[in-house]
Amino acid sequence: MRLTRKVAVLLGVAGIGVVVLAGTVLFGVLGQGAMGKAMVADWRGRLLDQQAQVDAMRDRSRAEAQAVGRQLAQMQARLVRMEALGARVTAVADLDEGEFAFSEPVPQGGPSVIGEAALPWTELRGELDGLARDLRARESQLEVLESLLRNRDYRKDAAVAGRPVKWGWMSSPYGHRVDPFSGKRSWHAGVDFAGKAGSEVIAVASGVVTHAGARYGYGEMVEITHGDGYVTRYGHHAEVAVALGDIVKKGQVIGLMGSSGRATGPHVHFEVLKHGRQVDPARYVARR
Repeated sequence: MRLTRKVAVLLGVAGIGVVVLAGTVLFGVLGQGAMGKAMVADWRGRLLDQQAQVDAMRDRSRAEAQAVGRQLAQMQARLVRMEALGARVTAVADLDEGEFAFSEPVPQGGPSVIGEAALPWTELRGELDGLARDLRARESQLEVLESLLRNRDYRKDAAVAGRPVKWGWMSSPYGHRVDPFSGKRSWHAGVDFAGKAGSEVIAVASGVVTHAGARYGYGEMVEITHGDGYVTRYGHHAEVAVALGDIVKKGQVIGLMGSSGRATGPHVHFEVLKHGRQVDPARYVARR
């Protein structure tokens, strides 16, 4: 083929253009491939970071949920304890039945407001923490109140007061009298309550039995120590109903009336000792 100079130049220019175009296209394709790999690597890194954040948030939420669960369990346990304490305090304080029913829901109510938003998580945690603190404080206060009430009742029950018999009459007072056996003037260290043989003799106060059995002159005798220096004695029993070391309550039966020992008939000889000295029981019998 014979080519003119002009055609040859044009073919040369076209060939150079084709080479340049192919190089441009090839460079573009290769460049786009490198950029795509870099972009994929960048997005993959971002996704890994976001997944790590999601995992961290999930772990934190799980830990917070477990913490709230433990807190709720502790609060439930404290509520059960407070219900038991409240019931005991109600009984000790002798409140009206049903006035404070600790086992029942707290009476409350009112019209509801529609559309109120739920509490945010941080505010809910704050409310739970405050409630836990209040529960601990109220539990301590109830324990102190129960202790005070029981101490009050203990002191009331341990105070010497009342008659040593449920039925009977005073047959001999405290002080000087004519002895029923010798007919001479003698000292009577207690008071006598006469009644039906076998009738019940009761403790005038709570305490510990420090003697239960025979004693000269007293027959079958019971002695009770009440604390604060007070001791009471009950003599001439037909039968003793307590033993040495027993803890007795106020009004508890400690024996049956009889005439054991130095006695002319069924009665109970009642003495009150204060710091080891015999005092007139009449003032304590008259107490309410």
